[in-house]
Amino acid sequence: MAGPLSHNPPNADRHITDGAIAWLWVVFAFFLVATFGMIAWQFMRPRGTRFFHNIAVVILATSTIAYFAMASDLGATPIFVEFQHAGFAQTRQIWYVRYIQYFINFPLLLIMLQFATGLALSDILTTAFFAWIVVVCGLVGALVASLYKWGFFVMGVFALMYIWSSLNGHGPRTAFGAGDGVRSGYRRGSGYVTLITLMYPLVWGLSEGGNVLSPSGEMVWYGILDLLLGPLFLYYFIFGLRAVDYEGFGFRSGKYTDTYGAGAGGFGGHHGAGTGAATGAAAGAATGAATGPSSTTAGTGTGTGTATHDVEKTAGGPGTAPAAAADPATTGTGTTTGPSAV
Repeated sequence: MAGPLSHNPPNADRHITDGAIAWLWVVFAFFLVATFGMIAWQFMRPRGTRFFHNIAVVILATSTIAYFAMASDLGATPIFVEFQHAGFAQTRQIWYVRYIQYFINFPLLLIMLQFATGLALSDILTTAFFAWIVVVCGLVGALVASLYKWGFFVMGVFALMYIWSSLNGHGPRTAFGAGDGVRSGYRRGSGYVTLITLMYPLVWGLSEGGNVLSPSGEMVWYGILDLLLGPLFLYYFIFGLRAVDYEGFGFRSGKYTDTYGAGAGGFGGHHGAGTGAATGAAAGAATGAATGPSSTTAGTGTGTGTATHDVEKTAGGPGTAPAAAADPATTGTGTTTGPSAV
C-alpha cells in the first residue's frame, strides 16, 4: 500500500522519510486520544468550572490537526538552505503548518497558566503577545534563505526571555486568590514550561536555521517537545487543580444576566455612572405676583425642581440599584416690573 510520500510527493531536496512519517502518525494518535480524553473530562465537570479544560481542548485539537497534516506530508514548502550539510541538497522542507499550530497554542498555554495567578489581564495579554512574536520570528526566520534569518532568531529569543521573566518573576509574586497551594503548583508548572521552551530554540538552530538535523530528525525532536508541552503538561496541570474552588479564581461568565443585580461578591459599579446630574435643582424658577402701588414691585415666589441621578452599584450591594432620587423643592426670588397701580 502506498504511503503519504507516494500520494503527496516531497517538494524539496531534503525531506522527511518513511520512518519520520511513522513517528508523526504515532504523535498524531497521542494527540487524538488526549483530545477525546480532555473533552470527556470537560463534560464531567460542572458548568462554570471548565475554563482550563476548554483551553486544553483547543490546544490538543489544534495539535491533532497539525500532526495529521505533517504525517500526510502536507503543510511544507521548499526553502533554499544557508548551510550545506547533505551533499548537494539545495532546498529543505520547512513546515509552516507547525508554526500555525504554535501561533494558536503557545499564547493559549500561557493564558491558561497565568490565569491561575493574580496577574492583571493586561499583563497576561502582553505575555501572550510576546508568544506571537516568538512564533512569527521563528516562521519568518525559517523561510529566509540568507543569514538574515538569525536576526529573527535573536528577536524571538528576546521575546522568549520576556515570557520567562513573566512566568517565573512577576507571576509567582502576585496574590493567588485560590490559595497558596495553587501558588506552589504554578511554580512547578511555570518552571516546567520554561525548561521545555528552552529546548525549542536549540532545535530550531540545528534544523531550520543551521540545517544540521535532517527533516526526519527535526520531526522526532519537535514531536517529543510537543508531547511534553501538550498532553503531558496539560493533564498534569489541570489534574492539580481538581480540588481547587473555582470561586477563588474570581472567574465570571461575562453574561449580562449573570452579573447585573448580583448580591454579595457581584461586580461593583456595573451600572450607574454616578453622575448625580441634577436637573431643575439649580433652576428654582421663581414666579412672583407683582402687587403694590409703585411702578416696580418686588415679589417673591416659590419654584420646584427635580434632580435625577443614577446610584452606583457596588460589590456586596443590593440586588438592584434605586432608580432616581428627587431633590427637595427649591425656593427662589424674582422681581417683576409692571405699570403703575391705578
